[in-house]
Amino acid sequence: MLRAAGHRVHAPDLAASGADARRLRDAPTFGDYSRPLLDAVRALPGGDGERAVLVGHSLGGMSVALAAEELPEKVAAAVFVAAFMPDCASPRPSVIDKLPWLDWMDSVRDEEHAPPSVKLGAELMRRKFYQLSPEEDFTLAQSLVRVGSSYVDDMRRRPPFSEARYGAARKVYVVCGQDQAIVEAYQRRMIADCPVEEVREIAGADHMAMFSAPAALAGHLADVANTYA
Repeated sequence: MLRAAGHRVHAPDLAASGADARRLRDAPTFGDYSRPLLDAVRALPGGDGERAVLVGHSLGGMSVALAAEELPEKVAAAVFVAAFMPDCASPRPSVIDKLPWLDWMDSVRDEEHAPPSVKLGAELMRRKFYQLSPEEDFTLAQSLVRVGSSYVDDMRRRPPFSEARYGAARKVYVVCGQDQAIVEAYQRRMIADCPVEEVREIAGADHMAMFSAPAALAGHLADVANTYA
């Protein structure tokens, strides 16, 4: 939808995710995990001042924050869609630590893995992530599930994000009203803790807004790109 509207769109798979060939042990740090995004942002032409609107969903909000911290001159705006949005006063992973987290249900966790890992279970995904999404998208998602990590321990070893870099980035939060994973109340708590340029809402979206409300999400992202890019 965004491409049809004339926007250039790139959605890289992060390390050890999606179609990326690496395994989790090949991406031991959050920087390693986020490297495909950082490389894509770094590759933007520099001579004409080209900047990108970065969009992070769920844990991807932390990768967008990292990109804004490391490459602020390349970021026109950072958009958080039902995503973790850290502040600049707390340790980086505190926004994950404070989540009133749901029962992991049928997921498989391994705290001894390096980094600590989790593989999301089908029941958890169906009830908490995809409860309003089309069945075909949920089925495809199940086929793509891989062992992943939230990298909390690694992020805890890094200093908080800085006010001068990530903190100065223009931020937009897209609230997903039916999210059962990062619930609406917690999304609004993050917004209260980290100033944003604007808050947009999709009342009928579950955690996976790109599937449960794709037209509404595309409309918001196009508006943001037209406003900030």
